[in-house]
Amino acid sequence: MPAEEVVDRWNNWVFELEAEPNFEGEESYKELELRSSVSATKITHDWKLEIDFDHRFTRTKYTYDDTLYTNVKSYQGLDILAVKSLGEHWSAGLRTNGVSSTFNNIRLGLDFLPSVEYNIFPYSKSTHRQFRILYGVGGSYNQYNDTTIYGQIQEMLYLQQLQLAYEVQEKWGSINISLEGSNYLHDFSKNRLMLSGFVTIRLFKGLSLRLRGRAARINDQLSLAQGELTEADILLQLQELETSYNVDGEIGITYTFGSIYNNIVNPRFGDGRRFF
Repeated sequence: MPAEEVVDRWNNWVFELEAEPNFEGEESYKELELRSSVSATKITHDWKLEIDFDHRFTRTKYTYDDTLYTNVKSYQGLDILAVKSLGEHWSAGLRTNGVSSTFNNIRLGLDFLPSVEYNIFPYSKSTHRQFRILYGVGGSYNQYNDTTIYGQIQEMLYLQQLQLAYEVQEKWGSINISLEGSNYLHDFSKNRLMLSGFVTIRLFKGLSLRLRGRAARINDQLSLAQGELTEADILLQLQELETSYNVDGEIGITYTFGSIYNNIVNPRFGDGRRFF
């Protein structure tokens, strides 16, 4: 009796929805924070395509001297990753990103980063472990909301990036650690070094708990706005401040559904989404 052909109605596409609403309030202060993301991923052994949209909105209301003040901070980001497999150790791809962020003084930011990757372990063994070395060089076009501390309202920049990533996967989930360095080519002193990691714990089919953390050494804040910040900008973190380091983390619940082939493993270029 011939084997019954299995039809994948999702054609290898996997979709992920995530939402994290948060509300905080007291007599003179109220904050509403909404965060949501939608991603679509198509993974085969030869190709990896990822599209991710992330939205964040924060509205803060506070009362001072009988006056009500309302402030809004917003972020929208679209990330696209396309990767072609080139054997058991090599792959090549293109990562592009579009962003708008009131916090970072970016009206419109467009990045493109052609890259190559080498995995010390064969990709066929990546269900257990991997050690990937990724190098990319490309460009970044930025339009700013306000003139920057360097006197720019828009500019075209070129940069390079090197990333080392190690991951171990088990039945209960996975652990990923990466070290990433980058710099702008017009001035090597404008650079950034970042150590990040995440742990994913499988709760049951399709549902996972994810914990993320990151620490960064920062010397590349080219989008900082000119002028003095108001007290509200500083206290409510409405505008990015000059800093030499950053540490952050988060916990989230993820639900995944879609193609019956969503267990195909293709770790090339890691997770296409940027971690902010």
